[in-house]
Formats: sequence, structure tokens, C-alpha cells
Amino acid sequence: MEQIGENLETMPRVPLADEHVACLRELGTERTYDKGAMVAEAGETMDRFVYVLDGEIEVVDPFSGERLMDSSLGSTQFMGEIAFLNAGSHTLPMRAAKDTRTLEVPREDMLDLMSRIPELSDHVLRVFSARRRKQFEGNNSAIKLIGADQDAAVQSVERFLSRNRVPFQSLDLDGDDDEALEACRLVEHRPAVILGQDRVIDDPSPRKMAQYLGLDLDVCRETVYDLLIVGAGPAGVAAAVYAGSEGLKALVVEDTAIGGQAGTSSRIENYMGFPTGISGADLVYRGQIQAMKFGTRFAMPRKTCGLVRREDGTFCADLDDGDQVCAKTVLVATGVQYRRLPLDRLAEFESKGIFYAATEMEARFCKNTEAVVIGGGNSAGQAAMFLSRNARHVHIVVRGDSLAESMSKYLTDRLVADPSITIHYRTEASALHGDDHLEGVTLSGPDGDEHIDTRALFIMIGAAPNTQWLSDLAQTDERGFVVTGSDAGRSYPYETSADGIFAVGDVRAGSVKRVASAVGEGSVVVSRIWNYIDALSRKQPAG
Repeated sequence: MEQIGENLETMPRVPLADEHVACLRELGTERTYDKGAMVAEAGETMDRFVYVLDGEIEVVDPFSGERLMDSSLGSTQFMGEIAFLNAGSHTLPMRAAKDTRTLEVPREDMLDLMSRIPELSDHVLRVFSARRRKQFEGNNSAIKLIGADQDAAVQSVERFLSRNRVPFQSLDLDGDDDEALEACRLVEHRPAVILGQDRVIDDPSPRKMAQYLGLDLDVCRETVYDLLIVGAGPAGVAAAVYAGSEGLKALVVEDTAIGGQAGTSSRIENYMGFPTGISGADLVYRGQIQAMKFGTRFAMPRKTCGLVRREDGTFCADLDDGDQVCAKTVLVATGVQYRRLPLDRLAEFESKGIFYAATEMEARFCKNTEAVVIGGGNSAGQAAMFLSRNARHVHIVVRGDSLAESMSKYLTDRLVADPSITIHYRTEASALHGDDHLEGVTLSGPDGDEHIDTRALFIMIGAAPNTQWLSDLAQTDERGFVVTGSDAGRSYPYETSADGIFAVGDVRAGSVKRVASAVGEGSVVVSRIWNYIDALSRKQPAG
């Protein structure tokens, strides 16, 4: 299956071309660091591109203060990883292992240079992506999560970091290695989040982690964007790529994580170009990297709560915590979310055995238990196949008497043929059982009630659009999906009933609920948005 970047261990080391280094010299300044001096601390913003002229820079273990990796950065190499594109933060400290001289270019100047020299951009992005993969897969980070399996707040932080491909370490409260014992002692053997050597985060949340990582942008610093994209699923991120490539000043606001509902899919096999499959999170993450390369910014997790139109025609979106961001146009790409079942104690067990995604993070909670997946769509089928690797057995619960109308045939055939998976047709979950954690589910079907001992229930049913924040500025149908095209009295298929508001992807009434179609809609809508903004500029009087 495709990965988020190349394997750094097997990548050939290729220095930057001489002409590219010359360009860096025109924009940057030289700095010197004595042996032992810190070049970057964990949590510091990646505000400069650091190229090593001579000397050596090493990665530091934030807990012991010792060198973390065998490898280091020497002459002709450079610091950084993908977070540099979005003005993110260093997740590991960097230190001069010997007297070191560097050439440092301000981030904005470096991004501009990369946009003008594609060969340089390709080289840097290739290395950045490989480093992120190494950090993510190797759990190399200054972020430590303790007891995610026992605490909903810590688990929500883990889910946020995992889905956004941010490296972190996850330790069990009952771990017996030295690192786990020391971390548990620091937090007094309770679930917690630790940053750096000994900074314990009170009341941990995705928002606090985003602020530490530089993902929660100070959007109010900007005046008016050309385009505000609400939602970072396949449609929103595709639009972000094309908006940036067309020179539009765009901001993407996402309330959970990159990928949307597609980001919860562990393996997508029918998306063109990935014959061995790719996870939904990795697929959209690649798009995010492309968008950031072209200058599009991302802010998350930020919830859009309302939308108003000012007298000058500008749209202003109200965000959580009282912030506001304004733009000339708005693209609705909020997609849909799984519906919640009307079951007693559902909220009590959410993140304590009940999940709405099936990624590597959730799969580890399925070990030594049976798993139950409720739903008959492709996401449910992909989840069942993925979870069967960890769970003792997987049960799929379907209300109908067939999967033919809701699931791709290749998935249905695999599920039926897999002895570790049982499909329960014409069946519903009727009761949940357990004390502090889910311990069982009652299924009601044509043969009566059946109790299944399980500590992992995955709910993947229905599609509820997220459009309340539109504040009735654009027409929606009786189910809340945004009406576009001829149904909204427009000639263009992705225009809404309101000038300057467009909609793409699953949130659009009548859309095809597939990743490929969402990407296509997000890609083509940008040309219409560009024309709309161009027409606005022509109407404005000269200053």
C-alpha cells in the first residue's frame, strides 16, 4: 500500500544543485553555532530554511538530552520537514554537534523561491516527506501521550495527531520499560499529554495540540482572503491545490482533521493511480502538501459556526472562540458525517469502545476482542477488512438483506469469502453493555437477540451534512444538503443560490458519494471562482 513518503533510509543523498545554493545565498544570511548550541527547540515555529554549509546538526532526545538518532545533518544538507510549508512547529529539538555554519532563508522567501524553481521544490518536498514518514512511523517526537486507551481526552488528541500525520509517542499506563515508567511517574500514573522533557498539558485537547504545533493559525492577521474553503476532505483539499496553483489567496478551515470522512478509511483500492491501495488519510495528506506548496494555508481544528455577508459583498465566517475570517468567496466542502445511533449509553461509550473511524489508531484497540462494524457502505466494508487483521473476529451489521446497492462488488466478495468476518443481514444493534468501557452489544435480527462480547464497536451509517453554519445564506434541501446548479437557478453546476458561495463534494445535493468525484468537483470549481473574483475586481473603482 502507498505510504506518505519515501523511505529515508534507502533514499540516495543528493546535494542541492550549485545554482540553487546560489539562489539561497541571495536571499539568506550566514549564521554560526558553537558546539552544543541549540539550532531549534521543540515547539518553535519553522520560520526559516536552514542549509548546512559546514559542521553538523543532530536531533536531540527531548527527554534525555542525548543524541536521538545515529544519522545527523552535515554539509550540503538542510533542516526541516513538511510542517515548514504551513509555518508549523518543530516536533524535535535540533543542536549543533560541532561548530557549525549555516545559510538561513526566511520561510516566505524560501516558499517563493520554491514556487519559481520546480526542481528545487521537488527536491525539498521529497526530503521533507521522507522525514515526516520516518518521524511518524518511528514515533520520534517531543509529544508523549500516556494512557490513551483509558482516557477519552487523551484519545481525542491521539486521533487528531494520527489523522493529521503528526508524529507522537503513545505509552500505556502499565508499560514496564524505563521510558514509560519515567513518564508515568511524571504524570503521577494518570492519563496525560507531555510536551518536551517535562511539560504536562492540563485538560489536553486537539485545539491545544494544534496551537503547540502551529496548526491553529492566527487567521485574523490576514485581511481578506480570495477564497475561504470550509472543510478539508478530498473536495476541499483538491480545491485548495488548484486555488493555490492559480494564485488565489486561500485558507482552508477544518474542524477535525485532514481527510474528512475519507480520512477514516484505512484502505482505498479503487482510486485511480494507486493499484496497491492507499489510506484515505494518506491520499488527502498528499493533496495538502501540494496545496501548501502553492501557498494555501490550513487552520485546524477550527469550527465554522456562522456566516454573514457584509454590505461590500465580502463574506465573514465566525469561528469558535470568537474569531472571524473574511473572504471574497466561500467554498462549502464540509462533506457529511456518520449518523449517531439512537442507543442508550451511546455518548457514554464514545471513545471508550465506540468509534467512528477505522485507522491504525483504532485498530490497536481491537486486539484480543471481537469487533462489530455497523454499516453497509464502502467505508464499513473497508473497515471490516482492515480490522480483521487485529480482531479475533469481525461482525458486520446491516439493516438490509443485501450489500449490492451500497457497496462495491470487489469488497462484498472479499467480505463474504473471509472466514474471520460474519455479515448479519436485517439486523440492528439494540443495546450496549459495560461499566466504564464498552463490553458487549446486543444485536436484534430475524432470529431474535444475540449478545456479542466486544470492546470495539464501529458506527459507519448514513450521511448527515454539516451546513448549519451557512446561516441560510445558501439554499439547502429538506435534509440539509446544499442545492446547486439548475436546482438553485444557476447555469453552473457548483454554484449555490447565493452569489460568491459554491459547493462541492458530498455536501452538495445530488452528488456522487465517491472520493474520485469529490476530487474532480473540487478541482474544476476553482476556474469558476477565479472568474467570479476577477469580475469583482473589474467592478471595483480604481484607488
